[in-house]
Amino acid sequence: MTAGLADILISQGDPIDLFGTWLEEARASEPSDSNAMALATAALDGTPSVRTVLLKGHGPNGFVFYTNSASRKGRELEDNAKAALLFHWKSLRRQVRIEGIVVGVDKETADTYFVSRPIDSQLGALASDQSSPLESRAVLLERFEDERRRHAHQAVRRPAYWSGYRIVPFAMEFWLDRPHRLHERRRFSRSAGFWTSTLLFP
Repeated sequence: MTAGLADILISQGDPIDLFGTWLEEARASEPSDSNAMALATAALDGTPSVRTVLLKGHGPNGFVFYTNSASRKGRELEDNAKAALLFHWKSLRRQVRIEGIVVGVDKETADTYFVSRPIDSQLGALASDQSSPLESRAVLLERFEDERRRHAHQAVRRPAYWSGYRIVPFAMEFWLDRPHRLHERRRFSRSAGFWTSTLLFP
């Protein structure tokens, strides 16, 4: 039986550590993409949008993902540097919600991750004007093949518009499914570098 959330939090004491434990357990139980997370952003006028991206790094300094900065999410993160994340691991019947401030990763970090990607993913980043209107899928595939031919004998360089973002959390909430909808929820809030927490009604 899964341990109670309150018991886990007492033993862990830190939401970043607890997240790491849950993520490792999800990697062993989720059928695919245990690092998938919903990313919610908002435009300056308050219009929200959400999509799934992949977590590529996490630790005390935050949660990192990569994308095209000219995409809708990239533009919204530029205009409104706050975002929310949601991890939902159905196999474990758990969720983690994260709210935080958005900062860009440095160029060296972005370069290092870009060259670690499969070559076709690198080429795809060059071929796609992410979030822009597309006349037909054939256009995208043709652009992809053009990039493949162009880079047949040279390394792919990270385009300036493709980089990483770090969500530095100021709040994290852990949710654990329980019978009769009597779920367990604990919300952590960070202030002046210290975390405090409280249980919430489900």
